[in-house]
Amino acid sequence: MNQAAAETIASAYTSAAEKDCRTVGKPEGDSSTQTCPGKDGLIVLVNEDDLRQTVSVGRNARAAAKEPAAETFFGPFNSAGPTIEWRMADGKPFAIIQRWQIADNDDQGKAGPTNKPMLIVTRLPPGPVCHVAYIDAAANPNANELARQVADESARGFTCGKDKVKVAGNRGRAVDLALPKR
Repeated sequence: MNQAAAETIASAYTSAAEKDCRTVGKPEGDSSTQTCPGKDGLIVLVNEDDLRQTVSVGRNARAAAKEPAAETFFGPFNSAGPTIEWRMADGKPFAIIQRWQIADNDDQGKAGPTNKPMLIVTRLPPGPVCHVAYIDAAANPNANELARQVADESARGFTCGKDKVKVAGNRGRAVDLALPKR
């Protein structure tokens, strides 16, 4: 019997908006660290430095800061969206899905680089916290459904540091910007 058939999988939502989070330490220049309430005793750690963010999850800020996700950043300027979708199996979170904006320096608008939307699926404890999949939100009209499917099917069995981050659905500009250059 497959794992998903025996359990109830659902989504819950929390906020990573600045007003709903707490600043940790003293912001220095353009860098800051915030903790945001999560689900089931977990917190979300949002770190910003030089207009680039990382998002990690743990039982506390120190634990979240040691996870692989806390060290995963993108070359272009980027920002994580304020809404976090928690994928839960029988009330226990196993993955988060978050919308990100990745700046495209090759596509300049009036206010500078245009942002390309991407969803990131991140696996949660037990085990390390890391990115599992990238879904280009512009190239996939069903990006949210794709992200949920990847989270449900792949996040719990994903081995951080060994398995390669998956590109789900159609590959688009946001994914190209996010993936490291070969």
